[in-house]
Amino acid sequence: MADWFYVGKIVNTHGIRGEVRVISDTDFPEERFAPGETLYISRFKGAEHEPVIVEGHRKHKQFDLLKFEELDNINDVEPLKGSHLYVSKDQLAPLEANAFYYHEIIGCDVVTDKDKHLGVIKEILSPGANDVWVVKTNGKDILLPYIEDVVKAVDVENKKVTVHLISGLIDDED
Repeated sequence: MADWFYVGKIVNTHGIRGEVRVISDTDFPEERFAPGETLYISRFKGAEHEPVIVEGHRKHKQFDLLKFEELDNINDVEPLKGSHLYVSKDQLAPLEANAFYYHEIIGCDVVTDKDKHLGVIKEILSPGANDVWVVKTNGKDILLPYIEDVVKAVDVENKKVTVHLISGLIDDED
């Protein structure tokens, strides 16, 4: 049994030539959705993972548009709406030093360099120049920019991230 990693959701069709609109949730959409890459579709929770080969990829507004080999018209892809896209563990490429896959970071405990527990990373946003890690706390979520001044250490083995809180990151009620 393979380990599966979620990379996106097919939310709709696009046009009549077999393209689908995908909301991407992958670290590397240009590589993950490159022509010739294999993705696995699961139509509902617990369903089989059916392989599809990417024939084409382009960006359109906030969506990634994908065209799969042998699915050439809207009737072929209409049943895929709502399906989830995955890659297998062996498709994950090794990363450079100090680079991480989203699934390695989500779920990590976040502590300050003064040993105060802040919460757990619940999602990663990629709005621009750097990622933003969303930390679920007992109160309001904290948005941490993934920059050297803030993120001091990442221990994926022990699921722990150490951060330095620079001025303005959180409202101090203390």
